[in-house]
Amino acid sequence: MIDMQPKASLNYRIGIDVGGTKIEGVVLDKDGNECIRLKYATPRGSYSTILQRIVDLYKDLSFSVGNEAHTLGIGTPGSISPTTGLLRNCNATQLNGHPLHRELERRIGKPFAIENDANCFALAEAQLGAAKEYEDVLALVLGTGVGAGLVVRGHLVSGRNRIAGEWGHMVLDPQGPQCYCGRRGCVESYLSGPALERQYTQITGQKLSTEQIVHRAQFNDQDACRILDHFTEYFAQAVASAVALVDPQAIVIGGGLASIDALYTKGAHRLRNLVFSDFYETPILRNQLGNSAGVIGAAMIGI
Repeated sequence: MIDMQPKASLNYRIGIDVGGTKIEGVVLDKDGNECIRLKYATPRGSYSTILQRIVDLYKDLSFSVGNEAHTLGIGTPGSISPTTGLLRNCNATQLNGHPLHRELERRIGKPFAIENDANCFALAEAQLGAAKEYEDVLALVLGTGVGAGLVVRGHLVSGRNRIAGEWGHMVLDPQGPQCYCGRRGCVESYLSGPALERQYTQITGQKLSTEQIVHRAQFNDQDACRILDHFTEYFAQAVASAVALVDPQAIVIGGGLASIDALYTKGAHRLRNLVFSDFYETPILRNQLGNSAGVIGAAMIGI
């Protein structure tokens, strides 16, 4: 279990969540209460501009608490390779192949913990959010990218190679859409926001945001309803494979697509029909911490 009480001499926890569209930071006091939250758009362009934005955000957060002693944790897409120390498997591809952890420590001037952003989300929802009543939790993130985190007996599982939870790159269809990872038909190619938007454009010729597509489906737009129906089918197939491996006590969903109501109704029903068991009652939970979960989880892992 993560101890939410910092050492006696440390009054604050700082967490930073690096995403494809935004970089968010939070300061928690020693009781876990939120003191301040800041959010910047993720710069488009080079690795160095993103690196500097993270440093600037950290300095602003630290300054907000008078530079008092604190822990720091950072969540990123992908993970740090245990052999090279370089960031890999990140859908913000300009970050891949760079020593993000080392360079941030050098610029910030203090050690910190770094973890996959889906793992941070999983830890926060498992200990403080929707799944806090359960010990074994599978957390799925459906947003700009697709990921997962696994908490077992209250402990985050990163895996020997630090790739536990790379559910977004399990292959659903080897003949499916090309994924940035080099393969075809990955879960992320079907269950991410960009995938949903691409599918709608292919069918209608129109470019709409995920929010607009979901809104149209609520008003029985035929094309939007058809795409969301396919979406719940892909969801059920992908989750059934994950359930066969880890059989969690609860599943919690986060990310921008967690608001799609059909995941918890039609998606859950289809999942029950696909699970290899005569009995299946694992709940699928909507996250409670919302967009806060990842950055709170980052603060929780801080050192």
